[in-house]
Amino acid sequence: MNLYTIGFTGKSAQQFFELLMRNKVKRLIDTRLNNKSQLAGFAKKDDLKYFLSEISGIEYIYMPEFAPTEDILKGFKNKLMSWEEYSKKYLALLENRKVLNTSDSKLLEDACFLCSEHLPKHCHRSLLANYLANHLGNINIIHLT
Repeated sequence: MNLYTIGFTGKSAQQFFELLMRNKVKRLIDTRLNNKSQLAGFAKKDDLKYFLSEISGIEYIYMPEFAPTEDILKGFKNKLMSWEEYSKKYLALLENRKVLNTSDSKLLEDACFLCSEHLPKHCHRSLLANYLANHLGNINIIHLT
């Protein structure tokens, strides 16, 4: 099964939607803590849901249980913790939230995790995808950049 990840920062709307359509993504799973920011442009929650449906027929799902907490995110963004510390705290959060119980493999099939970070290297979406792949197995992770 393919599981994709994407960040919207650094992409035009055209690039973003073409990447999703070219890879035949069926649903976009929003993993952001704040999905209503004015800085998100075309990727604000309600606008994005509309665009996904109208432009590409892709389903939009918001799963805040996949988002880091504000404390964890701010700690990393403000350089108060390393990537390693951030990773440990975020993975512990996933365990505490029991996300494996809410992660149906049918939901994940040809789905794409969305975050704002341009690249997946230091983004929770890559940690999340790897966590699910390690626990559920048979998942091919593809980062759309």
